[in-house]
Amino acid sequence: MTLPTLLIRDLPTHQRPRERMLKEGANVLTNQELLAILLRNGTKKESALQLAGKMLDSFDGLTLLRTATIEELCHINGIGTAKAVEIQAVMELGKRIHAVPTEEKYVIRSPEDVSNFVMEDMRFLTQEHFIALYLNTKNRVIHRHTLFIGSLNASIVHPREVFKEALRRSAASIICLHNHPSGDPTPSLEDIEVTKRLNEAGKVLGVELLDHVIIGDRKFISLKEQGHII
Repeated sequence: MTLPTLLIRDLPTHQRPRERMLKEGANVLTNQELLAILLRNGTKKESALQLAGKMLDSFDGLTLLRTATIEELCHINGIGTAKAVEIQAVMELGKRIHAVPTEEKYVIRSPEDVSNFVMEDMRFLTQEHFIALYLNTKNRVIHRHTLFIGSLNASIVHPREVFKEALRRSAASIICLHNHPSGDPTPSLEDIEVTKRLNEAGKVLGVELLDHVIIGDRKFISLKEQGHII
């Protein structure tokens, strides 16, 4: 015997996601409840809350949902193109909100500051991204620039491209960083070689390479701290 679908409107008022959010605030809601509000309605066989739960199970919580494509979302029964577009739009807004700089330019004083600045943007990336942060004399970030996407090697990470933006913006120093999609930030021999080349180029140009930070999954390694930048 097929059990009837439990619609959200069948729940007691104090258990409904929208009503809970209005009364208690968004921060008390579970990921499933927040997603159910976004979905608005479910299918003939599932409520929005049940559909939201199925989505989170399919994408390992928010871990993979954050980068899910419209095609991947549409593979879930009950998610059409319109809902998939809305979900992807919300995820993109979340990324952009996180990336909005504060009025006070971000100050970097340590590798931890670098990690805090980029970790949530970079730890989910499925390809390596090589990024430079350009700083003024007070170590405030004046510009962030993605220079290369793909496997890091000395032939593509050319000092000319890295320092060209520094000279254009009159940066006093730079910090280079890239992610390891594996989640393990342990530097490779190639990472160390690239760092040494950039360090030497910075000395010649008078733009100090403060650090090269490798981003993993909630972990990072500073090549400066490891003694590869002198």
